[in-house]
Amino acid sequence: MKTKNVDLGLLIVRIGVGLLMLFHGISKLSGGLGFIQGMLEAKGLPGFIAYGVIVGEVLAPLAILVGFRTRIAALIYAFNMVVAVLMVHAAQFFTMSEQGGWALELIGLYFLGAIALFFTGAGKYAASSTNTWD
Repeated sequence: MKTKNVDLGLLIVRIGVGLLMLFHGISKLSGGLGFIQGMLEAKGLPGFIAYGVIVGEVLAPLAILVGFRTRIAALIYAFNMVVAVLMVHAAQFFTMSEQGGWALELIGLYFLGAIALFFTGAGKYAASSTNTWD
């Protein structure tokens, strides 16, 4: 008899989506947010919005990794990916990479992984699984 282990699959998705984005967030924390603040200000937006990167690329991935309020964390994460495309990668949206794939395939995978977690939740291998946002 075949058995499915959806919860283990969700854990693996959470580790992939959470850990890989966490590296981006840590890089921005260690390098500073000045670059992002400059981009925002150049577009006429207040520079303090750059601190949203900490929420979208550090706090939300950590919540996804441990499985705490995974659905809301995944929604924040997905929103962060939309902002990243609009702020930095909009010109690449309809382009192909040199290797023949979509130029934004990594961002696309991050976004779709987060959306999947928004709809599924964290599964049973999570810090919390009883709240609506888990």
